[in-house]
Amino acid sequence: MERAVQRLGLADLPLCVHSSLRSFGHIEGGPQTLLDALLAEGCTVLVPAFSDHFEILPPADKRLERNGWNDEHDYGVPERTDDHFTPASTIINRSMGAIPRALLGRTDRARGAHPLNSFAAVGPLARQLVAGQSPQDVYAPLREIARRDGYVIMMGVGLDSMTALHLAESLAGRELFIRWVMGPNGNPATCRIGSCSRGFSNLDASLRHLETRITVGQSTWRVYPLGQTVDAAAAAIRQQPEITRCSTPSCILCADAIAGGPILQQDDT
Repeated sequence: MERAVQRLGLADLPLCVHSSLRSFGHIEGGPQTLLDALLAEGCTVLVPAFSDHFEILPPADKRLERNGWNDEHDYGVPERTDDHFTPASTIINRSMGAIPRALLGRTDRARGAHPLNSFAAVGPLARQLVAGQSPQDVYAPLREIARRDGYVIMMGVGLDSMTALHLAESLAGRELFIRWVMGPNGNPATCRIGSCSRGFSNLDASLRHLETRITVGQSTWRVYPLGQTVDAAAAAIRQQPEITRCSTPSCILCADAIAGGPILQQDDT
């Protein structure tokens, strides 16, 4: 893996990593071996560390139009909870995969301050990457990687796993969705999140000129310069808004995002 990083020219750079550990086949030492290999080349590794554990129902008088929400979304979301998120939490959705879980378990990691869609990082720039993340600025870590000319690596996964494409949606003019969590003061609070990502593979042709592909073990890595990728995706979305629609005709997340996202009132955040 170190040779792959050197061959790709990624040493000492910040990387947003989306991954399937299974795509590698057997790795002696598991996900920590992969993380250690990237760290040995001076990289800072950022991963999504999302958790829906802290989400609560919106107050009845705060439900917004075009906010990717319907009665089906209410299923399993509590009205209130005593839990509130802090960056010290190790709670993460199982669907995030083995590598993000392993990174989050390290004592030297840093985690952003977003209660539902936090990012976690390890490496020399870890704290700088996540420092700007907040409930209302979910994609600050990705902008920081772009500012530092970093890359996003898809390790055995497709564009439907690329969180940076939600940042592209925002740059294209779409309002991010609003969700509710319990704040540290015991009162409900808002945060911003992205939309459905299942249609992001439709952006493949628009991004192919930026892609470098390499095989590492049994895993296919697709590597993209993050800033240029976000800009190209945003341009494609502006030109053809329907390009992000997934294959589920009834997907309210896609419909509301394509329509522009939530309709905000003056006091909405």
